[in-house]
Amino acid sequence: MSYVDGFVLPVPKQKLDAYKELARKAGAIWMEHGALAFVECVGDDVPYGELTSFPRAVQATEDEIVVFSWILYKSREDRDTINAKVMADPRLSKDMGEMPFDGKRMIHGGFRPFLEL
Repeated sequence: MSYVDGFVLPVPKQKLDAYKELARKAGAIWMEHGALAFVECVGDDVPYGELTSFPRAVQATEDEIVVFSWILYKSREDRDTINAKVMADPRLSKDMGEMPFDGKRMIHGGFRPFLEL
């Protein structure tokens, strides 16, 4: 069964274009090294909940937008191998420049699907 790395992060609205460019470059590297899919989504209907929500989870401010993304792999083993290659790829650090978001507020994790339809 496949494996998924998931991410939720706040991006300043004025830096959204820079984030999209960063995602395009990073996505190409992940795909080149074997990821099956690399998906980036900009929040469209993500209200600030009273108790919990995507914006609350990443402490998004009024001038930030929530981004939800995931990378799909064939397996956990493939994910570990691909991520090692990506992290060693000099293009990841050389071509990326300054991060257009606060990485300290990014939520990420690896997930093992239990149902795939």
